[in-house]
Amino acid sequence: MHIATQFSIFMVNKPGILARALSEFAQAKINIVAVTMMDSVEHGVMRVVFAAPEKAKEILAKLNLPYNETSVLCISLANKSGALAAVVEKLSKSHINISYAYCTAGGKGGRTTGVLKVADVKKAMKVLEKPDGKDTKSHPVVRRSQSSRK
Repeated sequence: MHIATQFSIFMVNKPGILARALSEFAQAKINIVAVTMMDSVEHGVMRVVFAAPEKAKEILAKLNLPYNETSVLCISLANKSGALAAVVEKLSKSHINISYAYCTAGGKGGRTTGVLKVADVKKAMKVLEKPDGKDTKSHPVVRRSQSSRK
């Protein structure tokens, strides 16, 4: 789990705009960690997390594409039913609002990445790092030494 920079890139809704942008990222060897695309009447919005956000900014400037940046929470999930549901239920119980979420495609039996836009990213991380008592294998028990317990 980590905090990442997500770009919301605004594109004119015309053939070839998305292809050109993705081709530029590919030529610059900038890996896309997660992506989702939405459309409206006048423009499309691509929300994307890059492995190299600083290099991505250079490409966006070259393409003259307007964008916003925001911090999102990226969570490694098992690629199985209910994995994302368990995370959002835990956040819900701590009254953390989720504005939106999307996931990457994962390989069968592999891992996938969940991207969550939450109101308080640091609080969300603390909540999700706390063991809930149900799955002790994924959360190791940390014990302090006798001398540090005093």
